Amino acid sequence: MAAPTLTPSSTISATRLSVTGAHANVDSSDNPLPFGIYTAAPHPDSDFVSGAVDQVAYVYKKLGGDVLDVEMTEYQVYAAYEEAVLEYSYLVNIHQAKNSLSDYLGGTTGSFDENGEMVEAASSSKNEVKENDNVGLRYPKYTFSYARNIGEGIAEAANVGGTQTIYSASVARVNGQQDYDLQTLIENSASSDSTLPFSNSNLGSNQISTNRVLIKRVYYKTPQAMWRFFGYYGGINTVGNLANYGQFADDSTFEIIPTWQNKLQAKAFEDSLYTRMSHFSYEVKNNKLRLFPSPHEHSPEKFWVEFTVKRDAWEEDSDRQRGAEGINNMNTLPFPNLPYMNINSIGKQWIRRFCLSLCKEMLGQIRSKFATIPIPGETVTLNGSDLISQAKDEQEKLREELKTTLDEVTYQRLAEKDASLADSANKVMQSVPVPVFVG
Repeated sequence: MAAPTLTPSSTISATRLSVTGAHANVDSSDNPLPFGIYTAAPHPDSDFVSGAVDQVAYVYKKLGGDVLDVEMTEYQVYAAYEEAVLEYSYLVNIHQAKNSLSDYLGGTTGSFDENGEMVEAASSSKNEVKENDNVGLRYPKYTFSYARNIGEGIAEAANVGGTQTIYSASVARVNGQQDYDLQTLIENSASSDSTLPFSNSNLGSNQISTNRVLIKRVYYKTPQAMWRFFGYYGGINTVGNLANYGQFADDSTFEIIPTWQNKLQAKAFEDSLYTRMSHFSYEVKNNKLRLFPSPHEHSPEKFWVEFTVKRDAWEEDSDRQRGAEGINNMNTLPFPNLPYMNINSIGKQWIRRFCLSLCKEMLGQIRSKFATIPIPGETVTLNGSDLISQAKDEQEKLREELKTTLDEVTYQRLAEKDASLADSANKVMQSVPVPVFVG
């Protein structure tokens, strides 16, 4: 019996990559892109479409489509191209975050959709960056936000500034009573029905509750007549004539002294009044005040305290915001995906190469489904595993190449290079002979 004559209806693969792409197919309704970030409204980018179409021809040539069918569709190339652009955007945004996060901290953040794109905030919060405001494309000014935040905390602890509100209140003296529970007095005084001898706290009960108060200072005020102009020694041996004690000069002595000397004199004068002339001392343990000696009828009528109320570190003041609701880490940076139009030739070439490796990986996955294909008298072995291995290696190398390049051009590294260049220029100039002018 004679062998039958095979007459297949087609001599080519049912699915194979076309030689070129088509603009209409990049984000068609039949085969839309996975995310459509650069093709969907409201920001479609025609240049992205053109780049994706050109990538089909690039992949077709690089994977040998002229010699052997490439078993994938142009739609897979478009999806890989979109992924490559997003991967580039991801790495560049991380680089910029490392560059400037310290200065962005406390700044306004934004709202993002499922694709990471900025959307108009639902509220009118001051801590929301508006739509299309891509902070990642801007060169920031240096504000040292993190260092400043630390400095304000230290300043508050040193009682020389900071962002904490410091309250003052007066405690009415009780004859013979040495001990006063400041925590309880402040809590009770903050409520409207308080009858305790505590006033001028300017606090509401909801601000105190059981929050611990931090006592900053305890003092009392003397009658104005006791504040002597010449200080403790009545004008004798004052530092006005650079003698041995820091007070003010009298009207009979006029000597030129630096301004800082006057500052030291003023501080010494205040210290004299608070320390040498107070006649009282105190100790505070667990916010319980004990006065020495025991107050009597000739003691000051009121003792004053300055204090702060313990609050959560993330709590924001309603009347003067310090950025607690703003940027706190890389996740809240208002960085959407990089616009395709803002990616230069360096980035676009990286995207082409990365897209090619993604296509190679997809082709390897497809060919791995059938390790061998039987044909009459022989079998054909496909190279799916080799393609996957090559693609993974290429992708990792491309990522490392971009990361290394970006790390070399951080603002810190640029400053180091400028400093090195300046030092080198100075060394060169030291070797240049300086002409001697002869008149």
